[in-house]
Amino acid sequence: MTSLALREHEAAATAVAAVAVESAAVAAEPGPRDISVRRLAKNFGERRILDRIGFDVLRGQAVALIGANGAGKSTLLRCCLRLIEPDEGSITLLGEKAETLNRRALRRLRARVGFVFQRHNLVPRLSALTNVVHGAQARASGPAYWFHSVAPRRVREEALHCLAQVGLADFAAQRVDTLSGGQSQRVAIARALMQRPALVLADEPVASLDPSAGEEVMQLFVDLLKREKLTFLYTSHNLRHATHYADRVLGLREGRLVIDAPAAQADSVALRAIYDR
Repeated sequence: MTSLALREHEAAATAVAAVAVESAAVAAEPGPRDISVRRLAKNFGERRILDRIGFDVLRGQAVALIGANGAGKSTLLRCCLRLIEPDEGSITLLGEKAETLNRRALRRLRARVGFVFQRHNLVPRLSALTNVVHGAQARASGPAYWFHSVAPRRVREEALHCLAQVGLADFAAQRVDTLSGGQSQRVAIARALMQRPALVLADEPVASLDPSAGEEVMQLFVDLLKREKLTFLYTSHNLRHATHYADRVLGLREGRLVIDAPAAQADSVALRAIYDR
């Protein structure tokens, strides 16, 4: 390593250390926690993906989770909902200890959490309205919630309201596979709202969109959640999206939490440093 590279490396390490893991300070903040993670660990074979992660998310906060590919971001989100079972640690979501719940109780908890995926996970051949109606299955079941044409009137009206909130009321009858990427992600957001969630998790929600559509969807997403006073935890590779739309930034590096800082105070050198190999 050259002297210049060494100095840059040391500067980055110092910057990371300056904002590294302020979980004690966060723990001292007043207010209820919608997410509390303690000493969370996950291995895939001999590889340690998450190494004793701990953090809190206060009610109503928007928190960005950043890190390089393979840092453990998606695994962490899925462990929070036990879509992937952690090997160690505790997870409290919306006041419930997720790791102790049986299947039925876990389903009830998941019904209170909206999850927005990078690839939308919509049913392509069905209409936007029917896809949003599917969000009601978090609190009800049966054929009446499979298609908007057989759904109860109140459910159809609520689904239309959710589409209106994301600016797609005029596209309700259109098949999802005819929509643009940005429009499809708006439908996915409307479907999540249809769950009436208390908490929303999103895994790279705009990574598959072009920059312009990504900015538009992120602004819409955050504005909606702020208006509804919902807690939001999302992963992102985009440092602007992390600092501009979040209240706090969490940074993962090789499975460890190395940054936990207010977004307004997050140091750009420190944030970029977590992507260094």
